[in-house]
Amino acid sequence: MDRTDIEFLNLAIQCARQSREAGNHPFGAVLVDGAGRKILEAGNSVTVDRDCTAHAETNLVRLAAGRYQGEFLRSCTLYSSTEPCAMCAGAIYWSGIGRVVFALSESELKELTGSDPENPTLDLPCREVFARGQRVVKVEGPAAIDAARAVHAGFWKR
Repeated sequence: MDRTDIEFLNLAIQCARQSREAGNHPFGAVLVDGAGRKILEAGNSVTVDRDCTAHAETNLVRLAAGRYQGEFLRSCTLYSSTEPCAMCAGAIYWSGIGRVVFALSESELKELTGSDPENPTLDLPCREVFARGQRVVKVEGPAAIDAARAVHAGFWKR
């Protein structure tokens, strides 16, 4: 993971902060093309949209799949403030996106959320979901970025 990856992770964390400020869960994602340009970003909208599937990564995949062909998406990287859950990993896989980089791990998130019914965290790393597929999705993370934990501070009702 290089400095550019950290910069895009920080943008994803900023999206998570904006999601939280809008009344949603604190998760964000950014899509970067093969040339290193940010092309899309999305936050979580589960609460506002009243849609349990409206996670940041799934929202981003919906946008990306509607605008770009799978071949183009294979050269893209999805940056996420938190490791994609099993549902989001499935959406990423089916979209064709070729690489995922995340800050906070699913297990770290579980420590933060505890038994909060708003986020019954699955203990299923995205690497395990991708490993069951027929194509490779490169994964890097977690990245030790304090802001990735801080965006969750005081949010969850442990």
